[in-house]
Amino acid sequence: MTTTTLTDELVLETLRQVIDPELGVNIVDLGLVYRYAYAAGKLTVTMTLTTPGCPMHDSIAEGVKNILQTLDGVTDVDVQVVWDPPWHPSMMTPAGRAITGVRND
Repeated sequence: MTTTTLTDELVLETLRQVIDPELGVNIVDLGLVYRYAYAAGKLTVTMTLTTPGCPMHDSIAEGVKNILQTLDGVTDVDVQVVWDPPWHPSMMTPAGRAITGVRND
């Protein structure tokens, strides 16, 4: 059996597989993931959505949970959706801005 070390790069690359279906951009490049913590098999993700009324709230949170549970050593995933600080387009990565066409003004 191969053991994979849970690195920042691995977590972020895995989370990039979760796409906001309305914008067609992954949640990392949209700047929706605020932080995550890993301890004793449990991965806790604190994130937001582009708007509190996002109709894809449950779908995106479930996608995060499902994809992270595939990582070696992760036995539990807790997704915490928060609204403070509120999301703003300036939180996107350069890649996210390029995909959406948002300028960095």
